[in-house]
Amino acid sequence: MTGRYPDAVDVAIVGSGPTGAAYARILSERSPGATIAMFEVGPTVSDPPGSHVKNIADPVRRAQAQHASQGPDADAATVSSPGVVKSGQRMGRAGTFLLPDGYRFDGEDGLPVAAMSSNVGGMAAHWTAACPRPGGSERIGFLPDLDELLDEGDRLLGVTTDAFDGSPFGGIVRERLSVAVDEGRAPAARVQRMPLAVHRREDGRLVWSGSDVVLGDETRGNANFALHDESLVTRVLVAEGRVTGVEVRDLRTEERHVVRARFVVVAADALRTPQLLWASGIRPDALGRYLNDQAQVVFATRIRDLPDLDTVVPADGTLAEYSGVSWVPFTDDMPFHGQVMQLDASPVPLADDDAVQPGSIVGLGLFCAKDLQRDDRVVFDDDRLDAYGMPAIGIHYLLTDRDHAVLDRAREEIVRLGAAVGEPLDPRPFTMPLGASLHYQGTTRMGEEDDGESVCGPDSELWAVPGVFVAGNGVIPTATACNPTLTSVALAVRGAREIARRLASA
Repeated sequence: MTGRYPDAVDVAIVGSGPTGAAYARILSERSPGATIAMFEVGPTVSDPPGSHVKNIADPVRRAQAQHASQGPDADAATVSSPGVVKSGQRMGRAGTFLLPDGYRFDGEDGLPVAAMSSNVGGMAAHWTAACPRPGGSERIGFLPDLDELLDEGDRLLGVTTDAFDGSPFGGIVRERLSVAVDEGRAPAARVQRMPLAVHRREDGRLVWSGSDVVLGDETRGNANFALHDESLVTRVLVAEGRVTGVEVRDLRTEERHVVRARFVVVAADALRTPQLLWASGIRPDALGRYLNDQAQVVFATRIRDLPDLDTVVPADGTLAEYSGVSWVPFTDDMPFHGQVMQLDASPVPLADDDAVQPGSIVGLGLFCAKDLQRDDRVVFDDDRLDAYGMPAIGIHYLLTDRDHAVLDRAREEIVRLGAAVGEPLDPRPFTMPLGASLHYQGTTRMGEEDDGESVCGPDSELWAVPGVFVAGNGVIPTATACNPTLTSVALAVRGAREIARRLASA
């Protein structure tokens, strides 16, 4: 799947995360004769390329894969190898790296732990694999086919709801949460199993989806598809108002190449996609604006009155399956999304005594929807370069009074939910540093019409440059609280189908 850069392709894809992979997959299925080149700035860290590091059974090899994903500053002091983010610390999770500066401006909140990954598979090599569907105001109202697109996203990501059905305490957790939450909610908004991009092999071992699952055999077997790692796309090339290709720097040799392309898909993440467009001179006023993160509150509780287990639940190399992952969906009345999962493997002490029943500690997390503001944005400095030689990133971000009110409600609600499940370990919830969700959105937002408030149209094609499509969480135009990957992949499906249609009619 790798080789020398081609002179020309039908489609060039920048970024190998799940949305870039979705473009490659849909095009491989619908336009098998089209030539596709995918460029990834980071190295290949797993086998098959793009697979989740949780699937690496050897902890030493897993740690090596995470380290290799941490970009040019892999050994920076802001990388926490156990993956713990504590109060007062600016630390990123293993497999990610933080902005060295520019993450906060004077008088603003900023995103102090905004993080990225550089590796084949992108953040999907490190994610939690949660794939809830958006509800209420999270949904994109001008897309009539959204549900069908989400179904297709489920297919590409391999989403299931039964991976943890054997967990002995999962039903207990959901039953207690349901008593506290479900009254008055529509069925789709009641407590339920979290949809996860996880499946179980015949030998019983869990397999977590990464971009490898999205690419699938259809893409891997496509002789017209090639994946080029350690390849930095420095510019999208435009002539006479239309895309003509990309400029690529081979990070192994530092040589530069021009690859002509009929279509270019930029799927580099919500910070680096607008960065590449900016560096390419594609600078619509909405670029980088409406940046939004999901402020996150966490809490830990010990499940009370648990039955004794006859045997210890075996781990599959990454997780002992006691309570699985449960979901408290977002509603407009309660504008946060809840994720409840066991925390027994956490490196943070979760109880004072040593006689904790295995699997009895669960963590609750509530993600809050942002009050969208045009001035929350990512900006770029042409006079100052980042470690890759691209315009340096800066982040303007401020919580509004409404944001603070929602956070206050989330802190109250998470304590109530924790008490419903069991005995809280600490009466005070912990508010994670801004950026900790890794769910940055809005910076290349989709719009129904070109009114200056969006970067792309309903098919994810730039208003400003025909033939350039954007992909990833940055395309989502709504304020979501749920994990955004499924929605982003669904939007990528729509864009890929449009490219396939045009290729067929050319």
